[in-house]
Amino acid sequence: MNFNTEWKKRRLTTPRTAAIAGILFGLLFSTSLVLMRAAIPEEINSDTSWVAAGSSRINLALGLMPFAGIAYLWFIGVVRDKLGEYEDKFFSTVFFGSSLVFIGLVFVAMAIAGGILTTYKFIGNEAQDYTVIYFARSLMLHISNVYALRMAGVTMISLGTIWMRTGLMPRWLAWVTFSLALILLLVVSFNPWFTLVYPAWVTLISLYILFMRLTHPDTWLFTPQETGTA
Repeated sequence: MNFNTEWKKRRLTTPRTAAIAGILFGLLFSTSLVLMRAAIPEEINSDTSWVAAGSSRINLALGLMPFAGIAYLWFIGVVRDKLGEYEDKFFSTVFFGSSLVFIGLVFVAMAIAGGILTTYKFIGNEAQDYTVIYFARSLMLHISNVYALRMAGVTMISLGTIWMRTGLMPRWLAWVTFSLALILLLVVSFNPWFTLVYPAWVTLISLYILFMRLTHPDTWLFTPQETGTA
C-alpha cells in the first residue's frame, strides 16, 4: 500500500457540522453573560450581599464559559477554512491574534468573578472590609468591557477587511461587521448587556455560513471572480 496515497485519502477536512461552532459559542457565551450580569448589580455600592445571593448563577456561568471558549476556537477555525487560499497573512495574523487575546481576557475576567466568590467565603461575617471585592468587581468590568471588547472590534475589522478585498462574503455582511466593530472600538460602556454585541455578531456569521453549507454544499465558497471583485 502506498503510504502517500493513503495519507491523502485520510487528510483532515473541516466537518460540515463545525459551522455550528459559532452558534454554540453565541448561545453559551450569551447565557454565561446573562447569568453573570443578573447576579451582579449594575451599580457599585457597599452592599455585597449579591455575592451570596447570586453564587449559584455565577458558578453556573463560570462552568459554561470554558465550553464557550472551546466553541470559539472552532469558530476561528471555520472562518479560516472559509478563507482558504485567499487568506492574507497580515490580516489573518491580526484576526487570529486579536481573537485569542479576546477569549484570553474573557477567561481572566471570569476567573476574577470566581475569585470574588472564594474571597467572600473566606471573609465571612467576621471582617467588614470588602474593599478587595469592590476592586475585583471593577477590575472584572474593565477587562471585559474595555479591553476584551476592543480586541473583539479588532477581530471584526480585520475579518471585514478580508471579506471586502476578496469578496468571500457578501458586502452587506462586511458593512454590518465594520459598523459593529466601530461601536465596540469607540464606545466605552460598562452596561452589563453591551458585551452581548459580539456573540450576536458571531452567531449571525455562523448562521450565514451554515446556511450556505446546507444550500450550496459544493460551491459555498465564493471566489473574487464569482462576486465581481478584483
